[in-house]
Amino acid sequence: MIKTGFQLNRRWAALAAGVLLIASAQLLMVNAANAADGDVTEYKLNNGLRVVVKEDHRSPTVAHMVWYKAGSMDEYNGTTGVAHVLEHMMFKETKTLKVGEFSEIVAALGGRDNAFTSRDYTAYFQQLQAKDLSKVMALEADRMANLVLSESEFEKEIKVVMEERRYRTDDQATGKLYEAFMATAFQANPTRTPVIGWMSDLEAMTYKDARKWYDTWYTPQNAVLVVVGDVQPAQVKAMAEKTYGKVKPKKLEERKPQEEPKQEGIRRVQVKAPAENPYLIMGFKVPKLTDVLKDRDAYSLAVLSAVLDGYSGARLNRELVQNQKVALQAGASYDMTGRGPSLFYLDGSPAAGQTVEALEKALLAQVKKVADEGVSEAELARVKAQLIASQVYKRDSVYGQAVEIGQNVTIGFEVGDIDRMIEQIKTVTAQEVQYAAQKFFDQDQLTVGTLFPLPIDPNKKDAPPKGLTH
Repeated sequence: MIKTGFQLNRRWAALAAGVLLIASAQLLMVNAANAADGDVTEYKLNNGLRVVVKEDHRSPTVAHMVWYKAGSMDEYNGTTGVAHVLEHMMFKETKTLKVGEFSEIVAALGGRDNAFTSRDYTAYFQQLQAKDLSKVMALEADRMANLVLSESEFEKEIKVVMEERRYRTDDQATGKLYEAFMATAFQANPTRTPVIGWMSDLEAMTYKDARKWYDTWYTPQNAVLVVVGDVQPAQVKAMAEKTYGKVKPKKLEERKPQEEPKQEGIRRVQVKAPAENPYLIMGFKVPKLTDVLKDRDAYSLAVLSAVLDGYSGARLNRELVQNQKVALQAGASYDMTGRGPSLFYLDGSPAAGQTVEALEKALLAQVKKVADEGVSEAELARVKAQLIASQVYKRDSVYGQAVEIGQNVTIGFEVGDIDRMIEQIKTVTAQEVQYAAQKFFDQDQLTVGTLFPLPIDPNKKDAPPKGLTH
């Protein structure tokens, strides 16, 4: 499974139903925190593994996750996609388990397991009854230390990954455009490469490449164990020491900075591919969140994204789709957190009889309108409530809480920063949102990707191929 990152946008707020006032969002947060207990305990094992435990005693279940700070951001040219390939191989065999036996054991316990890879990290998880936690901890610790990478199994799995690439990117017009767009927006930083890897790299990859990746990054001091659910921290610590504590740490490779040079002019890329409609994606290089208490621009951009596209009646949908009818759909999103540089996205498909050029102008005009006229206090309260409420709803499941903790801790934040981010969003002013719209949308920092549709093959199969489980 591949994830592309954390975004504050309409998709981020999709679970927040209706329009909530700030006061009601705060009440929801208090209720959710009380229901989930909210007690967090952290410690570090002697081998460097960081352990985060959050109690949630609402049901006798647990989410168990291991996060490795190793994603496509850490890959080199020639072996792009290896982080995701190793994710697949982790479900094969170990010195004690046969191929596929890991998932069979989890299923027999009545649980589910899977994994995902992003630019920033690779994570593995199980959800099951809390009474069986020690069993999956032993399983996960086993493959942290004892993975077997055979050439025969690798040759089978690399074909699955290449087929996944064909299905998700090569045969998907918007996927092809997004890949070309990112490779144009960035020149030096590895954010430019697709998480799944370039096809030529996958074709040339061997099990030795996967083994090197495993030996380099899969070590306790480069991992975070997150356990959320009906557990007692002291018991989790004892189980962790008995299982993960036995894993010997490896020497961790030094990461190079790979700084992105300053962009000095607008960049454009075009892709022609079979599709029903044209599509436009625009990305401005903007600041990201680094210091939770000081980086006001990041929060202002997050709220601006919500002003444009934070709920069904937000500006882009209301003005461009419903009123002006220049777009079939239009959106905005912002990557606030991550190890790499950030972009503020505008995207959409032009309506019948409209052009991508007209849509581009219309999208930019909506940002300029905020820059010129600002936002009202009522609109500001509405969109901030949406952002806050969406965070609260994520905490309704032990899995959602584990993901939120793991992803933030792995990229350099602390558990307490999650609530601090929410508090900072509450304090964003209308003036700050207007300032963000004025300051960060310089055309010299803009990359534009355009999809020109070609006729669709009526015989094309849309169903995903078998085997795409990770």
